[in-house]
Amino acid sequence: MSVPAGIERDVPLSRFTTIGTGGPARWFGEPATEDALVAMLRWARDAGEPFAVIGLGSNLLPADSGYPGLVLRLDGELAAIEVGDGGAVLGGGASLAAAVRLVGDAGLAGFEFACAIPGTMGGAVRMNAGAYGSEIVDVLVSAVVCSADGRRVAQAGDLGLRYRHSDLAPGDVVARAEIALTPDHPDAIRARVREFQDRRSAAQPRKARTFGSVFKNPEGDRTSGQLLEACGLKGFAVGGARISEKHANFIENTGDATSADVVAVMTEARRRAKEQFGVTLEHEVQTLGDIEIPPV
Repeated sequence: MSVPAGIERDVPLSRFTTIGTGGPARWFGEPATEDALVAMLRWARDAGEPFAVIGLGSNLLPADSGYPGLVLRLDGELAAIEVGDGGAVLGGGASLAAAVRLVGDAGLAGFEFACAIPGTMGGAVRMNAGAYGSEIVDVLVSAVVCSADGRRVAQAGDLGLRYRHSDLAPGDVVARAEIALTPDHPDAIRARVREFQDRRSAAQPRKARTFGSVFKNPEGDRTSGQLLEACGLKGFAVGGARISEKHANFIENTGDATSADVVAVMTEARRRAKEQFGVTLEHEVQTLGDIEIPPV
């Protein structure tokens, strides 16, 4: 069975993650069209290769041993942003930050919250990502979903979007998505984006290498960061991985961290939260390959 054009072997995943850890993918491809994406997905299915899709690598922790299958990163028209009169169409690989800027410049409001989500549209739809009281479900109209069987168009209401979840199957890939927005003055939109960005800068580490929030917020009045700070975990480190001094729900790569170091820090954080507050924290970061967060 011939390998589709554009697929490479043994590509280090650390190059594609914001935390900067992870071993090689056995196969790696960057499809630029829906046809290329479906062809790669079909090849992976027929060859018995597991597959995974990564975006900007901002919510991803690959195993140090890498991934024994096909890793895809959407490119070309699958990462494009087309702004229209009442909204936009975003490729699954489109940067949310870039989309926020373009729709804002066009005088379209309602997507400002996404400036705080360092990822792509495809991942945001799958996770129903959100920030500052808004979520993708609030603006999503429809999505083109590709799989080894082809493509389909799904309306937002058919995707089962809820807090950080959707009903998309493991073999589904969001190739593009349409969002509906409302008109407003570009200056007013930019002001709201700056406010969100300033709030984020004040509360979260900006220059350190992290993968974003580690744990989902549990039920109750305290966030994960507040619980972990109360456990005295700010600055706790294993190897090159350290809990941020600025926000306890972030883990930083201080320069030579491995994914195993990160897992060790996460494990200790979960243990202390369970021991001191009876709360079992659920990780928000997506893992890839032979990597496991031990139970508490």
